[in-house]
Amino acid sequence: MKKTANLNIRIDPETKSGAERLFSSFGITISDAVTIFLRQSLMMGGLPFEMKQPRFNLETETALQEARDIASGRLAAKNYSSTKELFTELDSEC
Repeated sequence: MKKTANLNIRIDPETKSGAERLFSSFGITISDAVTIFLRQSLMMGGLPFEMKQPRFNLETETALQEARDIASGRLAAKNYSSTKELFTELDSEC
């Protein structure tokens, strides 16, 4: 089948670069990957994968929120003067 249509998309450079590296490891181009995606979509009658939000257990959700709060500066990160101090606190949590 002769390719006669063009498809132009905008994507951030980091995503494009990562996709190029990934697909080249399979021996295909981004264009090949998009063609595969579109053909699979047509065969499946929709997206060829399930779309859903990741769900984590409460402990993981709490840890993720704590990491976001630390990264944003809303929460101060704990500091330790030595690894012994860190491990002592970790041992006390058990």
